[in-house]
Amino acid sequence: MALALAFALSGCGNGAGGGRTASAEKSRSAATGTGPYPTPSRADEASALPARSTSTPEHGAPRASDVDRTDPDAVGKGALTAMWTFDTVTDDDPYAADVRAADGGWLTPAYAAQLRSHRAESIRDVQWRQWTTHRAHTTVTLAPADDAAKPDDTGTEAWRQWAVTTTPHGRDHWTGIPTTVAAYVHLTRTGPGKPWQVADILLQ
Repeated sequence: MALALAFALSGCGNGAGGGRTASAEKSRSAATGTGPYPTPSRADEASALPARSTSTPEHGAPRASDVDRTDPDAVGKGALTAMWTFDTVTDDDPYAADVRAADGGWLTPAYAAQLRSHRAESIRDVQWRQWTTHRAHTTVTLAPADDAAKPDDTGTEAWRQWAVTTTPHGRDHWTGIPTTVAAYVHLTRTGPGKPWQVADILLQ
């Protein structure tokens, strides 16, 4: 799930600027199709990792209950914002944001299990340590970036693309360099009128 994100590729993740580490990016499913809207691979069932800090960041992250779950735009935007919202005071590492999203109802059960099972090889890299020095948290802004290749929505499937910009802000008034990535979000639901959930995210 790959782009030059903050941390190792400097480039949430869950990612000078904000993004996920190169290792954490592997938590996103690799593309199995062609083009910007690939066929996402099905996540294997996986057991949860040992507990990590997943407390709510002081500067907050959206909750699934705060958005219209029948609106794929609102769900996709909210999920991305949650997954790129970090706070080094409350989070052990950037992986905590993935766990919050998985636990918060934004994701399909299979995708949530995939993110929970991911064990990054090098989570606390130089970027994260720098943020920790400044006791930083991130702000996240999104801009729609759909293109002509985006498939039409069906009753149970939708694709959305956003440019996700993450900026770290230190409690010592430091501000890091913003980083922007393109996120292709695959959303599914069980039927018309049912809540949408994120089934996969591809970063480029």
